[in-house]
Amino acid sequence: MTLPRPLNDEPIVTPVTLPTAPLPRGYKTPSPAEGVEPAPTLQCESVLGIPLALTNYDDVMDWMDGMVRTGERVSVSAAAVHLVMVAHEDPETRDALMNTITVPDGQPLVWALRALGHPQASRIYGPELMARYCERAASSGLRMYLYGGRNQGALVQLVLNLRQRYPGLHIAGGYSPPFRPQTDEERDAIVAEINASRADVVWVGTGQPKQEKWMAEMRDLLDAPILAGVGAAFDFHAGLMPQAPNWMQASGLEWTYRLAHEPRRLWKRYARYNPLFVAGFAGQYARRTRNLLSER
Repeated sequence: MTLPRPLNDEPIVTPVTLPTAPLPRGYKTPSPAEGVEPAPTLQCESVLGIPLALTNYDDVMDWMDGMVRTGERVSVSAAAVHLVMVAHEDPETRDALMNTITVPDGQPLVWALRALGHPQASRIYGPELMARYCERAASSGLRMYLYGGRNQGALVQLVLNLRQRYPGLHIAGGYSPPFRPQTDEERDAIVAEINASRADVVWVGTGQPKQEKWMAEMRDLLDAPILAGVGAAFDFHAGLMPQAPNWMQASGLEWTYRLAHEPRRLWKRYARYNPLFVAGFAGQYARRTRNLLSER
């Protein structure tokens, strides 16, 4: 599962024959008494039963740094309306998100949080979070692992693009999994490879909710402090798919842009889940309003 070398001399995957390294982060969670500053906390609000973080880019990145610093093992996922609605219907996806810090990737989710009384809620767009954190990691020296992508060639292009944009970024490994279910042997091999890379953050881009289920299954097996699901960020940063203009993203119209570029794959998703979300949140908002009135 080792990727081809990029154009420079640094291998994409750290060979497992390297000299023995210190114990990976994650085996032990230091306490403040041992001189480790505790990680910051993130507040959440539930939208249709899914807790969404009330945060901004700087705060969520500080939280990620804190998880790495303390050695805690967590998962974070950038969720759009589609993922929230799938979780509303699928118990496995719901269980995965209940054990994940979920940030609002979709602008409609931000509007929902603000309607529930949180004017500070802001969008945490998965591709932008990945870009900003890679820029920070290029200075801090944290090790990144990339799990996902359309194929190995697309993953190599992603690695090259990230290294060009963020000089000094340490990409410790990468793997593009097959679209079919993995065998036990393949799963064991990727666990060994990721752990051998001593990655601090594993970026996961296999699509929602597949990536959330994978992170839930693998969380206790991987030593990396952070597993981060960022969906289509791999395709965007590899240059395989254009991103919607900023004004469309801010207006909640990104879905129309993506639908125009991938109609066969996305039309059923949006036709089904967008109306369900509007109806479901209208019900949640109405119940909240009634409860507030009854308390007066």
